[in-house]
Amino acid sequence: MTVKVVLLEDEEIVRSGVRMILESASDIEVVAEGEDGSQAIELTDRFRPDVVLTDIQMPKVDGIEVTRQLTARPGAPAVVILTTFDVDEYVHAALRHGAAGFLLKDSPPLELVTAVRVIASGEAMISPRITKRLLSRFATGAAEEAALARLAALTPREREVAVQIGHGLSNVEIGGVLFMSESTVKVHIGRIKIKLRAANRTQVAILVHDAGLL
Repeated sequence: MTVKVVLLEDEEIVRSGVRMILESASDIEVVAEGEDGSQAIELTDRFRPDVVLTDIQMPKVDGIEVTRQLTARPGAPAVVILTTFDVDEYVHAALRHGAAGFLLKDSPPLELVTAVRVIASGEAMISPRITKRLLSRFATGAAEEAALARLAALTPREREVAVQIGHGLSNVEIGGVLFMSESTVKVHIGRIKIKLRAANRTQVAILVHDAGLL
């Protein structure tokens, strides 16, 4: 099955490079491009992508607003943020609005391709070299207390699964660590998201980070 991607990036040279990398994979197609987040709704409605890959800083409508608008809609595509190290606060806000993950613009080609595939499958792409640093900056005492209170709704087994999500593991990897089948992992994750009122795995990971469990 081909993964359809809409790419939003105001720098043409970056946009062209990302498109070339993604379309080097036979199972990924960039169905549309835009130079600003103001085009997100129109392009999403027209092309029905599986993934929207958006820059976080654009002239009119930025990636945070793109994420907020798209994730609020039924049947929304997964939203992935393109970023650099110097915009941590913006990335954190985008994740809290429901972004499925984020990538550095200078990520190796294979990492970009793998991320799109993983995110299109319903999982989050959490890069350990970025997110541990990013999320720890925002974990205050109040945030930790609030996160722990929400996580209290989980069973001990669900909590174990949530922690592994926080480590960025896939369903198969979680099953291997916790000695359960992939289908059982999926059931647990579904229950976790319902109990935590989390839109996706990334929001679960943020809670686990904020709770100081990693």
